[in-house]
Amino acid sequence: MSNDKLILVVDDDPDLVESVSMKLEGEGFQVAKAYDGVEAWDRIKHERPHMLILDVMMPRKDGFELVVELKDDERTSHIPIILLTARADADSRIAGLSRGADAYLEKPFDSEELNVRISALIESRSKLQKRYA
Repeated sequence: MSNDKLILVVDDDPDLVESVSMKLEGEGFQVAKAYDGVEAWDRIKHERPHMLILDVMMPRKDGFELVVELKDDERTSHIPIILLTARADADSRIAGLSRGADAYLEKPFDSEELNVRISALIESRSKLQKRYA
C-alpha cells in the first residue's frame, strides 16, 4: 500500500489508538491520531485524511455524530469511514451504516480484516476519483 495515504485513528482509548496506529504504520500508512470527535473534526479539516477509523462511543462528540457531520460536509463527504466499536448489536451496526459509515467492525477486531477493508475502501475511492476527474 502506498505510504502517501493518511489514516486518522480516533478513539478515547490511547492504548487502542497506539496499537492500531503501529499496525497501520507497519503496513506503510501515515497515521494521525485523535482521542475524541471534537479533536478529530479539527484534525480532519486541517490534515485531509484519506480514511477515518472511528470509535462509536467517545466523549464530547461520538462516532455517530461525527459521521453525520462528515457526510453532510461537501469537503469531507468522500472520506471512507470505518467504525470500530464494542457495540455489535444489529441496531448499532445499522445506525452506523445508515449514517454513512462504510464499514463497521466489532472490538476486538481482526487486524487482517481491518487491513483488507482499508485497502478495498481506498482502492474503490481512488477508482471513483479517477473516473470522475
